[in-house]
Amino acid sequence: MSISRRTARSVRILGVASATAALALGAAGNALACNISEFSAEAKCDGAKGIISVTDVDASGTPAVVSVFLENNGADVQKVGQQEVKGSREGVTITFAEDWKPNATYRVHVKAGNQVDKDIPTNVTAPSTACATTESPSPSASASETPKPSETPSSPASSETPSANPSESESSAAPATPGDNAPSPAAGSSNLAETGANSNTPMIAGIAGALVVVGGGAVFFGMRRRGASKSS
Repeated sequence: MSISRRTARSVRILGVASATAALALGAAGNALACNISEFSAEAKCDGAKGIISVTDVDASGTPAVVSVFLENNGADVQKVGQQEVKGSREGVTITFAEDWKPNATYRVHVKAGNQVDKDIPTNVTAPSTACATTESPSPSASASETPKPSETPSSPASSETPSANPSESESSAAPATPGDNAPSPAAGSSNLAETGANSNTPMIAGIAGALVVVGGGAVFFGMRRRGASKSS
């Protein structure tokens, strides 16, 4: 049975259409499939804290598990963390808190169903400068911010504070007591009487002298009368 030219042409057209459709479906499938090239990662600072950020731009939104490992000489030192991400055409970013050291290296592994089970081709290298820390103000700065004292002159300290030795000033202002060097009137009278320096001493001495003269005269006259009586 021979095939007409019209039939053969129709078959060819159908084959070409089928092949084109297959290629289009294949391209669409590849476009929607999750691919490791759709993941990227970097180490950066979030304020004073270090982080590892991973971005997924998978338009198919295939859920993927992302794991981050600290590397040293090509070997895993420790696992930083693991998170699940569902990407989008605009991109979805997840972060891992990590106090990374300058120039530290990290390996990022992605597993998305049966489509991806690979590391991001290029390892993440931390910046050469650590994240800036919050510094406390220096003593000089805090001193310069201290408000200046008031310029109003204060009253002299001598007018506000008492004498340094109140006991000495009181003792110098207190009146003399009987125990001081200055003699009291009573003590002066007593001393003058004992030494004969009283104002009555001349009078007493005069009276005593007069009595001596009277007594001597009386003895003289008495002796004369006795002698006269013997002669008679």
